[in-house]
Amino acid sequence: MDKFFSIVRGFGLQRGPQRWVGGVLGGIAAKTNVDVAFVRIAFLVFCLLPGPAVVFYLLAWGILPDQRNVIPLQAFLERRSLS
Repeated sequence: MDKFFSIVRGFGLQRGPQRWVGGVLGGIAAKTNVDVAFVRIAFLVFCLLPGPAVVFYLLAWGILPDQRNVIPLQAFLERRSLS
C-alpha cells in the first residue's frame, strides 16, 4: 500500500485550503489554476448527470493528501494495523 500512496502523492494534487466539505474541489482548482467557483459549478452539473459523482468525491477525499501531506485512508489503515 505504501507504493500506492507514494504514487498518489506524486500527482501533486492535494485537498485545498478553500474547503466547504473535504477540500477536494479546492485542491483540483488550485492544481489546475482555475477559480474554485467554476470547479464547484462543474461538479454540481456532474452530480445532476447520472453517474457516481458523490462516490468519486468520497474516494478522492479518502486518497488525496491534505495540506500537511496526510492521506486519511493511509492513516486509517496504519491505525488499524497497530491495533
